[in-house]
Amino acid sequence: MLKTNQPTAHNQLAALPCRDIAVQHTASTSGHGRRESRSIKTCAVADGLGGIAFPHARLAIRVHRRRKPTDTPETRESVYAVTSLEAHEAGPADLAAAIRGHWGIENSSHHVRDVTFAEDASSVHTGTAPRAMATLRNLAIGVLKTLGADNIAKTTRAIRDEPGRALPILSITNDRGTYGT
Repeated sequence: MLKTNQPTAHNQLAALPCRDIAVQHTASTSGHGRRESRSIKTCAVADGLGGIAFPHARLAIRVHRRRKPTDTPETRESVYAVTSLEAHEAGPADLAAAIRGHWGIENSSHHVRDVTFAEDASSVHTGTAPRAMATLRNLAIGVLKTLGADNIAKTTRAIRDEPGRALPILSITNDRGTYGT
């Protein structure tokens, strides 16, 4: 997925001739107090087409979303994505399902990082430190999920309250006899 915080690449994809392409897949859902419909168009990306900043891109994807929450005006939004898959490898319905799955994972991960680990409030801003900290947060989330933690916030509070709980998670022991020292 390409967000507007990548303006050059976003503008390159938005400039593709999507208006000339017919909608290739549509899906609608209702829930959480809103109706939502998504239509998808794909466009093959030839090597060097328009200077798109993705060297292995084979398909450009435009998803147009329309949301109508109860008692509020409808909103419309177009989002863009690229993939290295060829058109014969993934159809529009497959791509739409992959994009929906991506957002479920993305929202879950970012929510945990933002709320539980207060990533947005971090004072680490220079050099490669922000990326290193994001990697450590992702590692912590991954390890805890692998060990069966379904509530990361509750688990991290338990570790904060009893730091010794972290040692077995990291395969560290206080038993000197274990390592012969």
